[in-house]
Amino acid sequence: MTDLDLNTLVLSYVTAYGSPVVGLILLLGALGIPVPGTLLVIASGAFVRQEFLDLYSTPLLALIGAVSGDVIVYGVGRFARIWIQKRFGRSAAWRNAQDYFDRRGGIAIYLTRWLVTPLAVPVNLIAGSSGYPFLKFLAFDVAGEVTWIALYGGLGYAFGSQWELISDFISNFSGLIVGAVAVGAGVYLLLRFRKKPAAVAQPELAEG
Repeated sequence: MTDLDLNTLVLSYVTAYGSPVVGLILLLGALGIPVPGTLLVIASGAFVRQEFLDLYSTPLLALIGAVSGDVIVYGVGRFARIWIQKRFGRSAAWRNAQDYFDRRGGIAIYLTRWLVTPLAVPVNLIAGSSGYPFLKFLAFDVAGEVTWIALYGGLGYAFGSQWELISDFISNFSGLIVGAVAVGAGVYLLLRFRKKPAAVAQPELAEG
């Protein structure tokens, strides 16, 4: 099935069965199943304006679905934590990653809800497996999902029948953001890798 066929199928179910389908599809998307989540949020805003969907139940069910999926993936990471700790817990890289997530995890959780959505599932797994506090995860998760639904749903509502234009733009923009994040992470890791040999060489020069 092509992306166009999938999008058409999803939207046809939404128009036929209403707001509960929005929540269900966003739940599936949060679990990592490739469904057009952002497109659906934008379209739902347009459908609310056109009175195909209810103004109050649609964002509520969308929020419940998205947050429920995020919590499930977090729980999977938490469940696998013991195995991950046994496998990687003694490595300095893993300890550094845990420390970094403890300090900056909230920002990563919030931004991957609405700005860099393709990274949401990996971040949820890392949050669970690193022992990030659940209540903190839930707070940043809800804040991010509310931003996602309000921002993109609001754009769909504002553009009305032209919602597909803004959906295409956001899809392309999101791809650029993910690419920039990947490049930035690669440069950061490369710089750290190049610094390590120099740090090891210094004691040897001192001994000479």
